[in-house]
Amino acid sequence: MSEFDFEKPVAEMEKAIEKLKNINSDNKTDFNAQLADLEAKLIERKKEIYDNLTPWQTVQVARHQKRPVLFDYIKYIFTDFIELHGDRHFGDDHAMVGGFAKLGNEKVMLIGHSKGKNIEENIKRNFGQAKPEGYRKALRLMRLAEKFNVPVITFVDTQGAFPGLDAEERGQHEAIARNLTEMAKIKVPIITVVTGEGGSGGALGIAVADSVMMLSYAVYSVISPEGCAGILWRDASFSSNAAEALKITAKSLLELGVIDEIIHEPVGGAQTDPQQTAENIKEVVLKQLKKLSAYSATKLLNKRFEKFSAMGKFNR
Repeated sequence: MSEFDFEKPVAEMEKAIEKLKNINSDNKTDFNAQLADLEAKLIERKKEIYDNLTPWQTVQVARHQKRPVLFDYIKYIFTDFIELHGDRHFGDDHAMVGGFAKLGNEKVMLIGHSKGKNIEENIKRNFGQAKPEGYRKALRLMRLAEKFNVPVITFVDTQGAFPGLDAEERGQHEAIARNLTEMAKIKVPIITVVTGEGGSGGALGIAVADSVMMLSYAVYSVISPEGCAGILWRDASFSSNAAEALKITAKSLLELGVIDEIIHEPVGGAQTDPQQTAENIKEVVLKQLKKLSAYSATKLLNKRFEKFSAMGKFNR
């Protein structure tokens, strides 16, 4: 059933369909044609709505509480996942998960932000907001991947790096900055998929990649719309204006050259069909992996440098 305000135009249609499905009658077949017609119109109307979402509406979809999390994608896309723990300095961060896995027949290093599916899991995983040890663990695993010459695949889904005092005391800014520097020099292919919310340096800390892709209803931004509204307007009620100005949607970022490809989600968002979403991701990642694996290490690094150097163009 509809969960967002912008889905209200289809709410009555969904109720009518549900009512027809629950009719107990010997002549139930009489309603089949009407039911099929209503379902077709519902799909068409819902597609029209989702094809024209505003940036703020897209943020709402990206934050949906039932949206697939990293372990859903591990289940549907990868096999033989072996999780590796710890940064070898302070501890293990459950908000950042990584380890060796297989993607089809390819051995890869998988790293990603990990959210929970209920309040207990989210508390354990700090709502996907990694601390310095999370970013240091991610870099340790990338270097391990480089040592064994396997590509790195990262999944981004975080509002941002954890802003708490303990994280700052342990060098949150330094850990992320080091990741940006070191990822530019990793001599194996790096592929990033933004699956939900890609927020600020917390996202970029595992997203300096040869190929950056986004799900169609994901968002990727230097700051949250609420944070931007608080700074520019001193009022969080301007979040929708901020979302528009920030150009945070996959379509806008593809036009700006920040990402390389959009991976399509089912109408209504990834939460309506996690398995299909995962299959779409797998198909595109395998295609990118095949292309990048053909490059020499030198060409790979040069193209990565050129990719990020070309961002931020301006007209005098």
